Amino acid sequence: MEDVLLIKGGNKITGSIEVRGAKNSAFAVLFASLLTKEPIIVDNLPLIEDVFRSLELLKSVGADIEWLDERKVRIHAKNIDGSKIDDNIVCKFRGSVLMMGALLAREGKVSMKTPGGCIIGVRPIDTHLDVFSQMGCRVEFYKRKYRISFKGKKYVPKEVILNELSVTATENAILFASSLPKKTIIKFADFDYPVQSLVSALRKAGVKIKFVPKHHTIEVEGSKKIKGFNFTLPQDPLETGSFILLIASVKGDALVKNINLEMSELLLKKLKSFGLEFVIIDNKHIRILPWKTLKIDKVQALPYPGLSVDLLSSFGVLATQTPGPTLLHDPLYEGRFKYLEELNKMGAEIYLADPHRAIVNGPSKLEGADLLNYDLRGGFALITAGVIAKGKTTIKNVYQIYRGYENIEERLKGLGVDIKTIKV
Repeated sequence: MEDVLLIKGGNKITGSIEVRGAKNSAFAVLFASLLTKEPIIVDNLPLIEDVFRSLELLKSVGADIEWLDERKVRIHAKNIDGSKIDDNIVCKFRGSVLMMGALLAREGKVSMKTPGGCIIGVRPIDTHLDVFSQMGCRVEFYKRKYRISFKGKKYVPKEVILNELSVTATENAILFASSLPKKTIIKFADFDYPVQSLVSALRKAGVKIKFVPKHHTIEVEGSKKIKGFNFTLPQDPLETGSFILLIASVKGDALVKNINLEMSELLLKKLKSFGLEFVIIDNKHIRILPWKTLKIDKVQALPYPGLSVDLLSSFGVLATQTPGPTLLHDPLYEGRFKYLEELNKMGAEIYLADPHRAIVNGPSKLEGADLLNYDLRGGFALITAGVIAKGKTTIKNVYQIYRGYENIEERLKGLGVDIKTIKV
């Protein structure tokens, strides 16, 4: 038997929901504990599967884990053995790729399987491996594992050029460079909020890091004596956007509390231009108001500072409720549109132009259906569709949703959503 979400659609959406700590900021900050033999403390952690797996992965290599409060953890990696990394955990989530940079920094070597995660198309780690190669590492693939080693006793300052704007490849480069005693220049680096969080945490640890806007460059002056640090994660901008788009999709009148306003400005600008009305309260909360006319012509996901690709799925559901055609464009992943096939089962009118573009014709009256989820953000989009739809909707493969949304069932009930977990 497996867990399945059962949603009865059609309820009026009111009340409030609170945003938790940033999931994607947590990984690199937690794994940065391996850079120092001193303890670190991380607060405002979201209580989600990916965070629990991160802590289990740290524990597998010998780090001591102590919960100080509901969302605060102390990690002490005084004595570790990277050869004991649990590859079964590595294969469960994409964020585990950041163990590469952290273990390279600590031990000068790492051997691990390919990280797992959402089924959203080809997600190679070639950019990560290329970064390590540029920094003087030897990279091999042997017996289904990546083996990376570094023997550069006299490190020559390096200029690293990323093949693409990748958040996690940028973080891996920073993690590794933090242990190197001279300057590393990382060009075409991603500046998104998880990178900003890691940089803020490492600055507290004594690492000198500077953002240089030209060529999207980050300069890192590492140290062999990295200190322990305390760091509080920011609020999650993807939860902020997900909840806003859910309320908007059902023409609800509800409050999203403790939002990440700084990282949501472009999203809110676009929604306002489409016709959505909202009120921002004390720069911390946002009340979404029912709309009468909403017109969306095009939504394109782009690397930071563009609109996050992780919100495109929820925009796809919103587009089913707005008049006329909406073009969705995801230039990054060719598998992100699998959820659109599930929306068509519910009565949506959606056409795939190619693996990266789709046209949504609305408005559509969605009917409840039995749905299969493929990924974290697509899963939340299917929940939103179930809230809109007439009748009952079931969603399978809910573990992918639990990876990124804490206690989502109970939290959505605070908005009036009729949702529960059943066994089938």
